[in-house]
Amino acid sequence: MLAIKALADLVESPGGYLWLRDRDDQYVTAARWNLPERIETEPADGALAGFLRDSGWVVDLEEWRADPDRYEGLVVPGWLLGMSEAWLIVPLNTADGLIGFVVLNRPRTKLDVNWEVTDLLKTAGQQAAGFLGQIQAMEALLEARKFDSFNRMSAFVVHDLKNLVAQLSLLLKNAERHHDNPEFRKDMLATIAHVVERMNGLLLQLRDGATPVDPPRAVVLTEVIERIRDTKKTQRPAVELDLESGVVARGHADRLERVIGHLVQNALDATAQSGKVWIRLRRENGGALVEVGDTGHGMTPEFVRERLFKPFQSTKSAGMGIGAFESAQYIAELGGRISVDSKRDEGTIVRVSLPLHGASTSSNGVERAAA
Repeated sequence: MLAIKALADLVESPGGYLWLRDRDDQYVTAARWNLPERIETEPADGALAGFLRDSGWVVDLEEWRADPDRYEGLVVPGWLLGMSEAWLIVPLNTADGLIGFVVLNRPRTKLDVNWEVTDLLKTAGQQAAGFLGQIQAMEALLEARKFDSFNRMSAFVVHDLKNLVAQLSLLLKNAERHHDNPEFRKDMLATIAHVVERMNGLLLQLRDGATPVDPPRAVVLTEVIERIRDTKKTQRPAVELDLESGVVARGHADRLERVIGHLVQNALDATAQSGKVWIRLRRENGGALVEVGDTGHGMTPEFVRERLFKPFQSTKSAGMGIGAFESAQYIAELGGRISVDSKRDEGTIVRVSLPLHGASTSSNGVERAAA
């Protein structure tokens, strides 16, 4: 509307319409000033658009009606002829072509449209076109970023769903052999409940369009790690734990469980049933250190250095390469870091350093935030 008003004020026009090119190569009404709504469209390859684009002329419809030969090649569409008060058509040309045009209504007092007026309108139209072009470019960039954000979030969600499906598939496979075991049935129900909770969280994330941003809280790491161990009970080798008690980190329990659980699952996938997978937890250098190790097939130094923490890079044939990237980003957001020591055919040790929560420790060993 500002573009219409700026042009209208130059010639004392009481109102006007702005048509802009859309994705379907049609010029559609994008704004109006002091006039009722209109729904007419004009094709980008039509005669009017072609004339405005090629000539760059400001069209005086009164002059065209009196002497059409002065505007050789101009064909005014019927919908525009039906606008009895339409007076001037101002093209909005940029280096990329005609992005639109403005139709101004006749002023209340007659104004002589000479070459000085048309040159002024052409210059103002070019400036308005540049302004509108910048707005369109910004809107396109914002839309692209929204799609990029949504695609990235979707990749993370699909990655988590893939892991949950794998967990249920393994549970179903083991159920064929252990369905009569009461202990297995108990573990199976606990695992299903955990998977349902995770899936509900993913559905909430998809509905809201982003991961909820909650402030970091106190997280008892022993509880998180023991839950991970319990969800991996049906896999081999069994996960060995060596945990220092009372270690409380700053973070989000569900996301830390996802990060450490991802590392443990990678270790299990890389290790034969006769091998070894472990988790160690201790305080070190004023922080919490979680170590996930295995005696599996390991990774090359080149892969660790150049590909491990980049999205869509994986050593697994069916892997998505999202988990390590997401884990590294989240740990960095908390102020921690991830380091990797891996050797081919010998195994991998991943160390996750996390900030401790608070500065004082209660009598039961759980750290509390300093006052």
